[in-house]
Amino acid sequence: MDLYEKYRLTRVINACGKMTHLAGAVVLPEVVEEVAHAMACFYDLDELQERAGEVIVRATGAQWGCVTACTAAGITLGVAASMTGNDLGRVWQLPDTTGMASEVVIQKGHAVNFGAPVTQMIRLAGAVAVEIGTVHRSTEAHLRHAIGDRTAAVVFVVSHHTVRYGALPLTRVVEIAHESGVPVIVDGAAQSFVIRKILDTGADLVVCSGHKYLSGTTAGVVCGREDLVRAVNLQNRGIGRPMKVGKEGIVGAMAALEYRMRLDVAGWEAEQDRKMHRVMARLEGIDGVVLSVDPDPNGNPFSRARVTVDAEKTGLSAAVINLAMLEGDPSIRLRAHHTDEGYFTVDAMEMTGEEVELTCDRLVGLLSAGPAEKAMLRERFGEEDTAPAQWSWLR
Repeated sequence: MDLYEKYRLTRVINACGKMTHLAGAVVLPEVVEEVAHAMACFYDLDELQERAGEVIVRATGAQWGCVTACTAAGITLGVAASMTGNDLGRVWQLPDTTGMASEVVIQKGHAVNFGAPVTQMIRLAGAVAVEIGTVHRSTEAHLRHAIGDRTAAVVFVVSHHTVRYGALPLTRVVEIAHESGVPVIVDGAAQSFVIRKILDTGADLVVCSGHKYLSGTTAGVVCGREDLVRAVNLQNRGIGRPMKVGKEGIVGAMAALEYRMRLDVAGWEAEQDRKMHRVMARLEGIDGVVLSVDPDPNGNPFSRARVTVDAEKTGLSAAVINLAMLEGDPSIRLRAHHTDEGYFTVDAMEMTGEEVELTCDRLVGLLSAGPAEKAMLRERFGEEDTAPAQWSWLR
């Protein structure tokens, strides 16, 4: 069945990575098989969550685990759990937090938008987000000053979206929070490969995505301190009900975690590197293009091909190239977070060999086009000159 044709959908080649707006990941065949079996059956969901907890413990080394609808839901329910504990009366009271500690501290440089503001995930539980420091500087003094009798938790974000310097490291955040008996919740949506390292810091709750690098169905994997994890699951009796996870999400997360435990990570990394270097080999030697390896900033075992474009030499900016690739058929989605800085990356993780070649053919075609065609592209996408990206603030 061709769903693109049936529902008139745009064909997409994903050179961007495990992105929610591109529907997460291609689900592993092993996961699809287990989920397909689950779809035809009934389960006691509480019992299924217990079995999921056992799998999460084996996969992460945490005290306990549960499955939520997604990472964002896990953050909201983790905040709720830190306010209610396992008191069902308080669970039913939310989002009214009367009588509860309800402030959640977060470094300003971590108050990112991942498709929605992370602070909104905090506020959904009825809590108040307390941002500390400035965008590029948070200190221990900021954190100690913010923690008080009203503090329910500290949220820490591990993501490429956060500032890359000037923030307090997780180890110190955990130590300082624990001095006052305050739990630390970690948003580690894309960090399934390093989840044990995050837990080793002493973080109380860690949430990662089941449909990013685990390549499962849409779900969030919550792990950490057993009493808090159980309080997260208890929120399904309250504000968690509208964001409940179904059997397909729970079974998919379990199957994906079991697959990860069997995975030859070194071999997997070598295959990702092979595709990345193929991209670099295809684009090598083009005047005005500089190629480099872009390692994952959070230490996960993969890298991307960074393509830096000198707009004066190539006649096209990184931004115009991205837009031109996006509008083709199929639409090729580059990782375009930094086009205003003059570069994009090609994430080949979700690409077949054929898709790698097609993507490179399209890029080479754009970069080797004649002056008239490039001028048309610049005009079409709103760039009438080729001023370097660092001058864009003058426009």
